[in-house]
Amino acid sequence: MSKQKIDKLLIGTNNKGKLREIKSLLPKDIKIYSNSVFNLSSPTENGKTFKENSLIKSRYFSQKTGLICLADDSGLEIDFLDKNPGIYSARWGGKDGDFNKAIRKVYRELNKKDKNWKDKKIKARFICALSISYLNKKIACVLGKVEGYISNEPRGKNGFGYDPIFIPLKKRKTFGEMKPSQKYKMDHRYQAFKKIKKFL
Repeated sequence: MSKQKIDKLLIGTNNKGKLREIKSLLPKDIKIYSNSVFNLSSPTENGKTFKENSLIKSRYFSQKTGLICLADDSGLEIDFLDKNPGIYSARWGGKDGDFNKAIRKVYRELNKKDKNWKDKKIKARFICALSISYLNKKIACVLGKVEGYISNEPRGKNGFGYDPIFIPLKKRKTFGEMKPSQKYKMDHRYQAFKKIKKFL
């Protein structure tokens, strides 16, 4: 039996929904720390891609704590809106990260583009970049995605972020209507996690 490569890991996020989901995916024998223990605020995310922003976070939090850090950068791309909000997904919610506001903005932008958008299938995808860094050194950085489309109205109270308006391909329910256990087995974070777990 090979020795566990990582026995202590900081999850570099201040988003409680992400923290909960990543914790559920990690091997049970890894001791997990969260940002709240260290009272860390997030760094400025000035990368141009999900991967760049994920690495900014994992390096920053690792350097601040001396722990190996796993960080996520994720968001929603809507083809009809030129792949927006993309890396600005959280910022569409304003300073307070209010995703009800962000969702209203999505519908507003869709209406601006085409008043009859609800008659079309609006293709979208959730993308997640996961990275592991130790101090300034990148250990791994991977990308996961799940394809789907935008629902005509928000549905469901589960999940977080844009979950109430995203319907994955071949499903009828939004992520917001699914049980977490169902969503966690198929979403973008799970797809990225499948690629990165060999480093854990």
